Amino acid sequence: MTQINRRNFIKKSALTASGVLVGSSLIAKGGPALQPSGEKGGAGPIVISTWKHGIEANEAAMQVLLNNGNALDAVETGVKVTEADPENMSVGLGGLPDREGNVTLDASIIDSQGNCGSVAFLEHIVHPISVARLVMEKTPHVMLVGQGALQFALDNGFEKKNLLTAKAKKKWEEWLINNKYEPVPNIENHDTIGLIAMDKNGDMAGACTTSGMGFKMRGRVGDSPIIGAGLFVDNEVGGATATGTGELVMKTVGSFLVVELMRNGYTPQAACKEAVNRIIKGNNNLSNSQVGYIALNKNGETGAYCLQPGFNYAVFKNNINQLFDSESY
Repeated sequence: MTQINRRNFIKKSALTASGVLVGSSLIAKGGPALQPSGEKGGAGPIVISTWKHGIEANEAAMQVLLNNGNALDAVETGVKVTEADPENMSVGLGGLPDREGNVTLDASIIDSQGNCGSVAFLEHIVHPISVARLVMEKTPHVMLVGQGALQFALDNGFEKKNLLTAKAKKKWEEWLINNKYEPVPNIENHDTIGLIAMDKNGDMAGACTTSGMGFKMRGRVGDSPIIGAGLFVDNEVGGATATGTGELVMKTVGSFLVVELMRNGYTPQAACKEAVNRIIKGNNNLSNSQVGYIALNKNGETGAYCLQPGFNYAVFKNNINQLFDSESY
């Protein structure tokens, strides 16, 4: 495996093994005793997702799996929890609007057979992930966008709703005072939930959904609805999903890259790390950007890596739902 010299600068942080129980979940600070990356596992059920809001999403997804549901139903159910949370200003209802005050949503979904669907620049629909699933199951297409995606949703019984909450509107109005276009994803603007699940049969699926960068240009679409960029699953190998600056992920087809690296023998951890290194190559100034990857392979191994400190991810495995701080460049 070719190593990049800049990796020599990476130090594994000294992390505590202490955690706090939240219901049946453990919020932990990572470290050798808790870090799931590199652990060998068997068949599922296993769920991995991005950010702290992944804890609740994992709970919902795992309930589907424990009730003999499949991975596809699990990933949709899991991310719908985040989409419907009005307090979360990076996904679905309550998401931060574009610079004109419109909430626009992107989502994608992939099943164990390689079927996939996505929507982009979708307005007025709380659950874009469910619309993406219908695109996969009811049309010959992979992606619908904008007004066409909205019409498709309405034709299939989805209700039109104002997604701009008072909280998000206030944030937008504060931003308008300076009207400075600097859409920088960070730990306050997570901009995605991506979730990968493996069911008890070992079949895998993935989902990714977002309201995108806060105060973005109208019409901007990130990596989340792009199959191979924001999300990719190959049931023979594993799955990966991304969060952060979508433009950087799209330029490197990041999630597909992670899966292909796993196909060629990389662990999920090493694959995520290499995908971040591909972004670093040729980019001189990434100080205001964040990219994080998570991955799960068929052996039940998980991994994550990010550009800047601050990215965390949740893993539900062996009856424990844990939040980890990702290693970073």
